[in-house]
Amino acid sequence: MSEDRRSRSTEAFFGRRRGKPMKPRQSGQYHAQLPKLRIAIDEYQAPASLSELFGHKPEKIRLEIGFGGGEHLVHEASRFPDIGFVGVEPFVNSMAKFLANASEEGLENLRVYDDDATQLLDWMPANSIDGIDLLYPDPWPKKKHWKRRFVNQQNLTRFARVMKPGSLFRFASDIDTYVNWTLKHCDEHPDFEWVAQAADDWHAPYEAWPGTRYEAKAFREGRTPAYLTFLRQ
Repeated sequence: MSEDRRSRSTEAFFGRRRGKPMKPRQSGQYHAQLPKLRIAIDEYQAPASLSELFGHKPEKIRLEIGFGGGEHLVHEASRFPDIGFVGVEPFVNSMAKFLANASEEGLENLRVYDDDATQLLDWMPANSIDGIDLLYPDPWPKKKHWKRRFVNQQNLTRFARVMKPGSLFRFASDIDTYVNWTLKHCDEHPDFEWVAQAADDWHAPYEAWPGTRYEAKAFREGRTPAYLTFLRQ
């Protein structure tokens, strides 16, 4: 599928797809590694089990949407080699950075998709995902753009369809309005329950949290991140 065709079919939850021209080495890694790891949903139907996408046939599959430079995704894939990780990132420069890092780590439990996550979610079989991470997504701060925020009732229904009951949806952001937005939408959705146990536990990072460059920027600019966790009931 061409990039023009993909861009016409997207629901536009992300902005630009390219930044500065890649350096030759980065470009080489991108074009060499992406075909090996990319899930080609436009070429074949989803398997009955997403474990078929991986050579080691993992029993559990986790999904991270909008992984940026891939710091968290690489960290988690390194921590849990028996789990299959699927990452979505439409921004070419971020994907290139991630592919270079993943190649250096020699990780084999990673697969990626480089377009609109809703397309991948609709392609995936039901009850196939053991957890979804949405970390520092584009907040679309202007009210006229709120409809482009990834968290909405339709996408939560997409999450609920592919997630196994008892699995977790994790959301992190340093933008208060998006945190409140996400709490409201998840509270209104029948398939998700906020699992906060104490008044301030949503300010505590997730277990073995490596941090991300977006989080570092938030701290530099005086914003406090929130780490929300929702149970797929």
